[in-house]
Amino acid sequence: MTAVTKTLNVDLGERSYPIYIGAGLLQQASLLRDHIKGKQVLVVTNTTVAPLYLQQVMDSLQGLQAESLVLPDGEAYKTLDTVNMIFDRLLELRHNRTTTLVALGGGVIGDMTGFAAASYQRGVDFIQIPTTLLSQVDSSVGGKTGVNHARGKNMIGAFYQPQCVLIDTDSLATLPSRELSAGVAEVIKYGLLGDAEFFAWQEQQIDQLMNLQQEQVVYAIHRSCEMKAEIVAADEHEKGCRALLNLGHTFGHAIETEQGYGNWLHGEAVGAGMAMAADLSHRCGWLDAAVLARIARLLERAQLPSWAPADMSAEAFMTHMAVDKKVTDGQLRLVLMRALGDAVVSSKFEPQLLQQTLQAGQA
Repeated sequence: MTAVTKTLNVDLGERSYPIYIGAGLLQQASLLRDHIKGKQVLVVTNTTVAPLYLQQVMDSLQGLQAESLVLPDGEAYKTLDTVNMIFDRLLELRHNRTTTLVALGGGVIGDMTGFAAASYQRGVDFIQIPTTLLSQVDSSVGGKTGVNHARGKNMIGAFYQPQCVLIDTDSLATLPSRELSAGVAEVIKYGLLGDAEFFAWQEQQIDQLMNLQQEQVVYAIHRSCEMKAEIVAADEHEKGCRALLNLGHTFGHAIETEQGYGNWLHGEAVGAGMAMAADLSHRCGWLDAAVLARIARLLERAQLPSWAPADMSAEAFMTHMAVDKKVTDGQLRLVLMRALGDAVVSSKFEPQLLQQTLQAGQA
């Protein structure tokens, strides 16, 4: 049995919880069971993950009233209709307020299961077992849950913290290369927004990370989760500094909405969005050309898009960005970079500079 490699704590007072990071953790039943208070458990997963890891999780739950629900896979199913399938299953099984929901999968499963847990009987426990790099370094930590709406991504949801996050790095071995790159986008984000040394480490170690070398994988996940945990502890409900975690996301969400959910992976859209945020930061006089080139190079080495689709117009961007959650009193705010590793939420940019960025990659 492999020991836990790293443990972090998200410090939120009585809602604090641990993040376990290491190889072989799904084989350690006690890690999961120690955070289940009642007898009833519903494991929510999808058609891709279920054949790979569902049985391991169910084996850990022997002796409990454990059932599972397998949902269709994909961002296109991140909807209220799919969440209602979770409610249907809970009610069919007569689950009460002591039930625990276990989210086994990527960010879509984690977000929907967490939202269902926040809503069922006004709140029941849930546990995150993220199986993609993107969900391991970002969406499983911090308590953001929810679903998409046809008019905007993640516009319906709740802040609701899990009991624990269990990150088994072995699950990355079955991850398609495109999904791995999407997760690396979120790792890059943490270097850009708050740790220039971490960004430089990524430049040195990106090939090893993409080849899933254990030491680099564990360090990248640990440092990313560490940074997010610190920000969430300081601003749980995104009234201030937590908005920095949305670097690249306003542009990225517009791409996802315009292209149709699932056609661009979230991390791919965020990668392009970070390049666009860097470009606007450069036009504002904050980032020099050398830093801009370093960001583009790292995105390319991670096999990520370095710009939006060429056929996406500035008008389409502005339409989708107008309903972004960071719009306040009709004023668009963006996460920009004053320097590498120094991000800021700002509305202090000239509209014509934003237009230049939006038009830069058009066909």
